[in-house]
Amino acid sequence: MSIPHPARDDTPVGAIRPIPMGEMAGADDLVNFDGRLRGRRRASAQSRRRRRRIPIPVRVVLTVFLAAFVYYGVTLIQVYATGRSDQARPVDAIVVMGAAQYDGRPSPQLAARLDHVVTLYNEGLAPVVVVTGGKQPGDRFTEAEASRDYLVERGVPSDAILMETEGRSTYESMEGVADLLEARGLGRVLVVTDPFHSLRSRMIAEDVGLRAYVSPTPSTVVRGTRDVRHHLLEAAGVAVGRIIGFDHL
Repeated sequence: MSIPHPARDDTPVGAIRPIPMGEMAGADDLVNFDGRLRGRRRASAQSRRRRRRIPIPVRVVLTVFLAAFVYYGVTLIQVYATGRSDQARPVDAIVVMGAAQYDGRPSPQLAARLDHVVTLYNEGLAPVVVVTGGKQPGDRFTEAEASRDYLVERGVPSDAILMETEGRSTYESMEGVADLLEARGLGRVLVVTDPFHSLRSRMIAEDVGLRAYVSPTPSTVVRGTRDVRHHLLEAAGVAVGRIIGFDHL
């Protein structure tokens, strides 16, 4: 009668590593397998890392986008902060930026700017007021003419008012202002406009060679969602203008 042999056990057995005296043994010290299982785990982890790695072009695009977002956000804060500051002080001239007029009558937005000019002029901050703005096709009056007449009706002497009547944009108007004042040896100005428009107006004034401060009108009629929209657009204009120049906007 034959004696059955026990089933063959193919479980790998590692060599026992001697443990130096005083050292505590761990599972890896006692049994040293051939490393195939660990190698597979390392290869799997490396494969997962390769799958998670973002391609360089994508990383570049994301970095540029993030930088642009931060740059725009900082500019928006600057637009908002400048519109809430008042740098009123004695200067050579008060400059009021033009806005819509209706057949010689200032729009509510322009009238609010002009009312603030009257207050500043009566405080004696400048001997000269410069009104700005051309006219749209079909208009009989320029923005500057409508502004002058409004100021005169409210006590500002006509001989204290200079008119820039050609500008169709903030930059064109400010260039004309710079020419008018340079011919008279003047260069320090206090710019009056809506809060959202203050930072860009001041930067353009400085760009054309004027030493500029701003006094935003406290009674602007641009409020609510219109005000938010204007702030967002102005921030975009300032952000781009700093890069390509305000004369190219």
